[in-house]
Amino acid sequence: MPAARSLWNGTITFGSVVIPVKLFAATSSQTLRFREVRASDGATIEHKRVGAESGEEIAFADIEKAYDEGKRQVLLTKEEIAAADGPNPKVIAIEHFVKAEQIDPVFYDKPYLVGARDGGDHAYRVLLAALEQSEKVGIGRFVLRQRENLVAVRPLGGALGLQTMRFDDELVAKDDLELPSLRKKPGEREVKMAGALVEMLQDEWKPEDHEDTYREAVMDLIARKAKGQGPKKTKRKPEEGGDLAAALEASLKGGKPKRSTVAERKKRTAGSKSAKDGAAESSSSAKSSSSKSSSSKSSSSSKSGSSKTSGSSKSGGSSKAGSSSGSGSSSKSSSSSKSGSSSKSSSSSKSRSSSSSRASSSKTSSGKAAPKKRASSTTKKAGS
Repeated sequence: MPAARSLWNGTITFGSVVIPVKLFAATSSQTLRFREVRASDGATIEHKRVGAESGEEIAFADIEKAYDEGKRQVLLTKEEIAAADGPNPKVIAIEHFVKAEQIDPVFYDKPYLVGARDGGDHAYRVLLAALEQSEKVGIGRFVLRQRENLVAVRPLGGALGLQTMRFDDELVAKDDLELPSLRKKPGEREVKMAGALVEMLQDEWKPEDHEDTYREAVMDLIARKAKGQGPKKTKRKPEEGGDLAAALEASLKGGKPKRSTVAERKKRTAGSKSAKDGAAESSSSAKSSSSKSSSSKSSSSSKSGSSKTSGSSKSGGSSKAGSSSGSGSSSKSSSSSKSGSSSKSSSSSKSRSSSSSRASSSKTSSGKAAPKKRASSTTKKAGS
């Protein structure tokens, strides 16, 4: 498997230290992607950039960005937007270091893995070890895809990780939301039962235990439809409300729910993959069958054409033989009876050899039978 390509090359700086680094994506989206098609015939849908007023298609090179101020638009070219990157667009400048537990996870956004470029291995390892021992996170900023990002540089699975962060003004204020009022304290009995339920459901964090069940269900549906089957019928559980204390008590009595094992999950995943492969094979088989059917029709048509050609050759040969017999019989009156006898004999001979004539080629029928009849005609002329 080829090594992943970096998506950004630059340097990390803190103090007077400069480390040549490169960035790699730390995640791979498994989101299902669907193609838009017309429902009636499955024709692919294509989106184009079209002017809202003219209705004409606009080339990408002619498109610029504009900021709407309400009363007017301010047009910005690509070059002007690129100039906003600042003088050092290829630098991750760490401004200070903070304790990791001080950062609320809500500020973290997309993760990346940091690698070292040529000449940066030693300094890379030193920074990684210092962050691991101090349990600190480096806070800085850099420009990625024409946007300045607040970032956290921290240890991530034995390597340096970089995580883009949200700015403070990007978080929605709680005062702007309709959240429950906390003026009235909850009942002590309910809190105690809720705490007991939390303890009962306590477990270790294992990321591999959490799967995208929605994606699995959609892939199973795709596999079933590819085989000509309908979707599975499922029953939705009704939402239960009512007395909170009764619900907590029932949950405690029910005990800890059983979770699927790693082996069971692997088996289910393998089954889903097998169903997907089966759907692909079914589609391929259908295409192959269609191709064979088309080939069979073509072969049948070719055989039919060959049979017609053979019949035409026979008819031509018979016509020539009849003409020669006619010219030969004009010298004697008794030749008419002989001609009739010859015709019957010829007809009988043709009927006996009809099955072999169908199997033979048109070349054999016209190339060998005709010369014999011409030789017979010549003999009659000589006799006359």
